[in-house]
Formats: sequence, structure tokens, C-alpha cells
Amino acid sequence: MSEPQNPFESLREQVADAATYLDVDPGVVRRLSTPERILETNLTIERDDGSLETVRAYRSQFNGDRGPYKGGIRYHPKVTREEVKALSGWMVYKCAVVDIPYGGGKGGIAIDPADYSEAELERLTRAYAKELRPLIGEDTDIPAPDVNTGQREMNWIKDTYEALENTTAPGVITGKALDSGGSAGRVEATGRSVMLTAREVFDWLGEDVSDATVAVQGYGNAGSVAATLLDELGATIVAVSDSSGGVYDQAGIDPQAVKRHKAETGSVTGFGDNESLTNEEVLLLDVDLLIPAALENAIDRELAGDVRADVIVEAANGPLTPGADDVLADRDVTVVPDIIANAGGVTVSYFEWVQNRQRFNWTEARVNDELERAITEAFSGLVDCYEEHDVPNLRIAAYVVALQRVIRAYEQGGTWP
Repeated sequence: MSEPQNPFESLREQVADAATYLDVDPGVVRRLSTPERILETNLTIERDDGSLETVRAYRSQFNGDRGPYKGGIRYHPKVTREEVKALSGWMVYKCAVVDIPYGGGKGGIAIDPADYSEAELERLTRAYAKELRPLIGEDTDIPAPDVNTGQREMNWIKDTYEALENTTAPGVITGKALDSGGSAGRVEATGRSVMLTAREVFDWLGEDVSDATVAVQGYGNAGSVAATLLDELGATIVAVSDSSGGVYDQAGIDPQAVKRHKAETGSVTGFGDNESLTNEEVLLLDVDLLIPAALENAIDRELAGDVRADVIVEAANGPLTPGADDVLADRDVTVVPDIIANAGGVTVSYFEWVQNRQRFNWTEARVNDELERAITEAFSGLVDCYEEHDVPNLRIAAYVVALQRVIRAYEQGGTWP
């Protein structure tokens, strides 16, 4: 593959492409392509052996015109300033396209959590929470889980914030465990929205997702949940992969069984008697539906020319570069963009925040019903925009919808002083 594109430049290009279909001042476009502020900090912790280690951490607050900043925290060695800027920008437009009252934020620590004990990770997380304390709050910035973080880390951040502020504020963070104020349905939410958008796009194309063959690149939470839910609809999961490689069986793979295998062995590789594939080979399989569910820039312009899937639903953030979008649009490959496909996580995070503020818990059935309503209505609006504005692909349609909403909020608030 060619050199990976800077994800922040991908975001700016996507916003600029959508803005050409709107009558909007170039200065507003520049404002909506630039983060409002970025925390860049060094965290020093004591390792279990008594030595000190310093690591880099970030929090980007991109835009708050529609509400508090909202976005996850990831622990990954490739976390950079440019990445969190891009991810926080994508959150702005993700929240807007599904019409929930949030802005966009994102954060991360540049580590591989596998290199740290649980005690070290707790010290690191609490040190990070101490740095975030002046920026976050129930009405200002509400973090959530992302790559390599989950309920455990969110509980630590909540506890640290509440201890330092001498308060009770469950809505300061989402993705918590149920007993700490989390929401039913939150863990499955991102994968569920991937399934819902896959179902809706196949219906729009006059096809039935239950007849589809599916390949999933990236078998973490979002990828495994999406695979399981699509399997329940009748689709055939023929291939899955994680960072170690993939497995393939044209007759179909049981997504739950492979998830158990990964939990036991640490990887999907070696599952059963299935054929082994590389991650790139999984992306190039001749399937009806491809779900890239790993990290950004998985498919660039060069690789896009060899993609054989008919439909791509983006479970990851930014898995296609703008160049790949151009190639796939020319080849009539339908791409459902990340800012709607994986918006289930932030949508149910919003539901969690609402429950925290009301001190009233919803049932899982209600959460899933509300999520389905939000995603299907957003997809319907996306299709309407695609047809009305005659845009080249669904991604630009999604950004047109989202930009219109953010611009209206900005204009209604005015510019001052």
C-alpha cells in the first residue's frame, strides 16, 4: 500500500467536498475544519518495578456549536495529535448526522496497554483524568470508551473526577459499567448500528441483507457484534480478521464461536480448519458486504482498485482515504460512511447521559428501539440528501446533512465579541 494519508487532512478534504454543495462562507468552512482547542500533555507514572515512565496524552475539543464535546478515549501506540484532531472532527459530524445535541471531542494515550499491568493502567488512567479535570464535565466535555478502553477505564475516570470535584456526576463520562451508571445496550451499540445501516442500505439497493456474504476486517467489539447481529439476520459471515490475520470459509463461520476462540487464544487465527488470510486479503474478498472495523486508512486509492465487495459499511473511523472514495465511487461500490454506520456508540452514550441526568434507567429494549429509530431516520435523511443534491456518494451526502446542522447552530449563536 502507499503511504497512509494524514487522517486530519482526510477530514478536511471530506468537509471541503461537502461544502461545495452548500452556499456557505469559506471562513465558516475553515472554522468547521479546525479544532477549537487541544490538550497535549505528558503523564508520568510509577511502574510496578518502581521505575518512572512518561507517556504522551491528548484531548481535542473540535467544535461545541451543537452541545458539549463528545468522544472517546483510546489507548494505542499510534495515537498522535493529528489523529485525535481528525477523530474529534469526525465526532462533530457523526453527532450531527444522527441529530443528537453534542459537539465533537476525542482523546488518547500513546501506549500499548498490553505492556502494562492493571495497576499500572489504573495509575495512568487516573493521571490522565487529573489532567482532563479542568476540561471535562457533564455539560462541557463527556468522554467515552474507544480503542483498547472500556467500562473499567471509564469507571476509573468517573471516580477520579468525582473525588477531585467532591461531587457525584455520573454523566461526566459514558460507557460505564451498569452499576456505575452505565446504560443497557451500550456495549453492543456500535455493532448494532453497523447492522442497522447494512440492513437499510441493502433494502435501499433493492436487495436483502439476509442473502449477503460478509467479510469483517477487525474483530474487536464493533466487528464481532456486527458479525453476530448480521448472522442472526441470516447473512453468511465468510471471513473475519484481527491484527494477527484472518480466517475464511465460503460456507460460513460462526461469529460467536470465533469470538470465543479469540477470547481463549488472543486471536481469530487458527480457528477451526478454516483457510488463513492476511488482513489485506480479507479486504479484497469477493463478497456482498465488507465491514472494515479496525483503524483508519485501511483502504487507500491503490487498494480500492482491487476491492471486490459490492457494499462497504464502515465500522471503524476513517478506514477509507478520500482517494479510495473516489475510486470506489467510479466503480459503483456503495459505501456507508463511518459517521452514520458506527454512530450507535455515541447515540447510546447520549441515551446513557440522559439517563444519568434524569437519574432514571431505561430498559435494554427501549435503548435498542430508540437506537433503531435514530439510525433508520438518519439513513433516510441521508438518502434524501443524496438524491436531492445529486452528490457522488453517501459520504458527501452525510457531510452535507451534518454541515447544514452545525452551520445553522453556529449562525443562530452568532459570532462575538
